[in-house]
Amino acid sequence: MKFKILIVMIIAEYFLFYHVGETQNLIALFYSNSIFGQKKVNIACVGNGITYGIGVENRVKNNYPQQLQYLLGANYKVTNFGVVNAPVLSNGVNGYNKTAAFKKSQTGNPNIVFVELGLDEIKATDTAVISNFTITLEGIVQSYTNLSTRPRIVLLLPLPIFLNDSSLLINSVIKNKIIPKIQKIAFEKNLEVLDLFSMFIDKQDLFLDKVHPSSLGGTLISKRLYELVKLDAEKRRPVFEKIKERKVISSFYGYSCADFSFKNRNCKLVSPKRVAIGQPWVWRARFWGHEPQTDIALLERGFHIVYMDVAEMYGNEESVKLWNQFYAYMQKLGMSKKVVLEAMSRGGIYAYNWALQNPNKVAAVYADAPVLDMKSWPGGLGKGPGSKDDWNIFKNDFNLTEEQAKNFKNSPLDNAELIAKGGYPMLHVVGDADEVVPVDENTNPFEVRIKNAGGDITVIHKKGIGHHPHSLANPTPIVDFILKSTGYKTKFSIIPTPSAEYRSAAGWKEGTDWWVQNEEINQLLKAENKSDIIFLGNSITQGIGGERPSVTYKAGKPYFDKSFIGYHWVSAGISGDRTQHILWRLQNGSYVFSNAKLVVLTIGVNNFNEDSGEETAVGIKLILDWFKMNMPKTKVILIGPLPTGLHPNSSNRIKYDIVHAIIKNYASPQVTYLPLTKYFIKQDGELDTNYCSGDGIHLIEPGYELWARLLKEAVGEILK
Repeated sequence: MKFKILIVMIIAEYFLFYHVGETQNLIALFYSNSIFGQKKVNIACVGNGITYGIGVENRVKNNYPQQLQYLLGANYKVTNFGVVNAPVLSNGVNGYNKTAAFKKSQTGNPNIVFVELGLDEIKATDTAVISNFTITLEGIVQSYTNLSTRPRIVLLLPLPIFLNDSSLLINSVIKNKIIPKIQKIAFEKNLEVLDLFSMFIDKQDLFLDKVHPSSLGGTLISKRLYELVKLDAEKRRPVFEKIKERKVISSFYGYSCADFSFKNRNCKLVSPKRVAIGQPWVWRARFWGHEPQTDIALLERGFHIVYMDVAEMYGNEESVKLWNQFYAYMQKLGMSKKVVLEAMSRGGIYAYNWALQNPNKVAAVYADAPVLDMKSWPGGLGKGPGSKDDWNIFKNDFNLTEEQAKNFKNSPLDNAELIAKGGYPMLHVVGDADEVVPVDENTNPFEVRIKNAGGDITVIHKKGIGHHPHSLANPTPIVDFILKSTGYKTKFSIIPTPSAEYRSAAGWKEGTDWWVQNEEINQLLKAENKSDIIFLGNSITQGIGGERPSVTYKAGKPYFDKSFIGYHWVSAGISGDRTQHILWRLQNGSYVFSNAKLVVLTIGVNNFNEDSGEETAVGIKLILDWFKMNMPKTKVILIGPLPTGLHPNSSNRIKYDIVHAIIKNYASPQVTYLPLTKYFIKQDGELDTNYCSGDGIHLIEPGYELWARLLKEAVGEILK
């Protein structure tokens, strides 16, 4: 009997992942509800007009709760309980707690509740009104806490607003009045909290009316909610309980922070609400609580944040010894063997000096405007002014004379080659206009020496920015680096999802969106029935033309019409598509029914904004696997991403090279790998702008002509 059940499970898994259309949906339903007898996880998205999806084109399919549904799949039921113009405050008739949606959200037996409220209180500057806001929101939260399902409750911090005339004032109210109240509730009620404010602070282009996010803004929210839902949490007892030293618990932006003493040093440990498997942690070297957005984002993802004050020792042997002892103490608490070091300014000295002696204990280093040469700072022996007082402390810490200090050769910069041997990745964030810790005396020479020694370092340059402010207002690039370095980054490139694109600049007729494009392609595939060629990809492929009436930009049509005359072919490129969107289209579209002889796959470049080269390559591999399982007789020409990046050292080019170094190994009897590097990139490494546009991504007409010519030859060989 057990064997029969196992066989049924395997068959169901096969169909769930690889088959398309209604069949997939039916099997998914059977798989989730019948085989395991599992009930769906019910998720209630409670909120205002943002949750409802006000202004979003094709709202029913593109609001963020619905996008979350696509991501999570058949084992989850996500319901949108958003209400337009329904603030938290209940002193008026429009209070959210007086709406039918609020009552209905409680009757659906939710297992998870996302609460997105607070934006409608932006004009509430009066203290009494703000106080009432807190009381009312607590009441809303308590209503869910009292449910028999004991749902997991997550409070979403309000998004920023970009209204021209008063944005600064409004965002000040949101950041300084509304958000702290929500974080206070999260701390007191032990609820999870998600910082959407920082995540969107630099995303004005994703707002429809400078208040409500677009469908693509909804995509961003749905991805973060997906990560929270899917976070694998430890079941062991909280770390706080293991700290035997006398401790004081306080709130760190809604999270519990323990202050205690170790070896007569002030220490802090902030615990996440849900601890990620393996108990990852970040060890901040200096300036506790300054620009905390990265720390907050990692707490959301299950990381602990830890601090030990050795501020006045400047990374000398005594401070390294203390850190060694503290590390051992963290191990007794159950923390992961490898730690992420976070170093701001002079913290760079402490972090790298400890890492130099403990390379096997370091997962990654994030350094922000770091001091790497003591002669530069505090010495002031270069461009910067230095600090006389700190210079004297430094000399005392290292027992140096003035002359010895001027010739000091044991800073991280001096040990760059040894640091590189540690093998851990490094990220530096620097202001190019930093006069306190000049980049030319610290990070720039350090980067060169690290790379020459074979080390892994990335530098983010903030143009026109000085030593302050540290970090990034939106810490996503820093967070992604840390998540990737520790193995916790979600690979969205492999999760089949529809896109939420809607933009006239995409070469679409006004009023059309991604769903219109997708359906148009499916209808063409059905009509063709026996297609010779499917050109599958993103906007570059979309530009070849074909018979799609909703596509307005067809720069490549004359050349592809000429090159492929006599063939039945379909243009299946959709602007903005990534590997995950292709996967969804294949699983839910009419591709199998087309009986195509050949597919030309050109995909990957749109993944580069968020995904690594390796992640993009894995997404491409899954697409090829789908063809192997579902259309084994269909040949595939694998182009991957077309040559991109104007310069050889550009981020896009680096990822392009990584992708192609991997996907060249995907060639098989079914798959012909066709790299086009030598045709579109000049001998000096520059992208050939005779064929490519100034964005370093898209083709211009001569590029389409060349591409059509190259493909004609390859297609002729395969279909002869």
